[in-house]
Amino acid sequence: MPTSTVGAQTPAKASEPASAPDPARIARRRRLTQWGFVAPAVVFMLLFFGYPLVRNVVMSFQDYTPKTFFTGEAPFNGADNWSNVFQDALFGKALWHTLVFTAGSLLGQFCIGLALAVFFSRRFPLNGVLRSLLLLPWLVPMVVSGIVWRRILDQDTGVLNSFLDTLGIGGHTPWLTSPEMALLSVILVNIWIGIPFNMVILYGGLQEIPKELHEAAALDGASAWRAFRSVTLPMLKPVVTVVLVLGFMSTVKILDLILALTDGGPADATQTLGTLTYQNSFVQLDFGAGAVVGNVLILISAVFAVFYLRANRTEGK
Repeated sequence: MPTSTVGAQTPAKASEPASAPDPARIARRRRLTQWGFVAPAVVFMLLFFGYPLVRNVVMSFQDYTPKTFFTGEAPFNGADNWSNVFQDALFGKALWHTLVFTAGSLLGQFCIGLALAVFFSRRFPLNGVLRSLLLLPWLVPMVVSGIVWRRILDQDTGVLNSFLDTLGIGGHTPWLTSPEMALLSVILVNIWIGIPFNMVILYGGLQEIPKELHEAAALDGASAWRAFRSVTLPMLKPVVTVVLVLGFMSTVKILDLILALTDGGPADATQTLGTLTYQNSFVQLDFGAGAVVGNVLILISAVFAVFYLRANRTEGK
């Protein structure tokens, strides 16, 4: 009898070996994935930073007036805008005020912020509560702080002059209405606003310093000041660089605080590059001149941004 084929199974074909993954294809997919994550940030930067920057540079070489908004015509006038701005005595005065305002603000904010950071690095009752309260000037919007301080520093009805009058040491100081006092008053208000930022960053830096270094300095007989100068400050150098550079970049372009306090007056005594840009563009409607001053501010900020990056790179090495 023939052999039955019931239940017989067809022999399985030998499976073909799987092809090895293509390294070039994997690398290409990885690059596409990386660009997929980076692309939104690049598009955002180009739209909201790159385009306005290029447009501002182009505008500084154009005769850009309110008429341009209706006609669309903004003829190029070469370097006339730049020449007019640099020859204006107010530009030199605003540049000087900007340097004084920035240097004074940074010095006051850093010194007081460092002192408070060292003070709060010690444990004592209500330490956390007091540190939280000192953050309030930093959390309040700049315009609100300016309006409040304008009322406090008012010559006739201000709280500060009333308090000084009570003490009998002069209660009619023209804090914001005197050309000699206005810039100093604005600097002091900005110091008050910027102290919390400096204190928080420097306090965090102090917490990262190993306590063993201070204990070793104490065992060597170093005084508190010597330990601070030889141990604390060198260890804080990276943090100090960040605080000063970021503080500079945020202070050099301040506009809202000065507008709320003095509006650039009296007699242009508090006119800075930021307020001059605003005055040229939105008061005098000379958009070309405003673009020139804005580009100067951008250039100054860019120089310090490069300094910041180079300093970080050096510290990383």
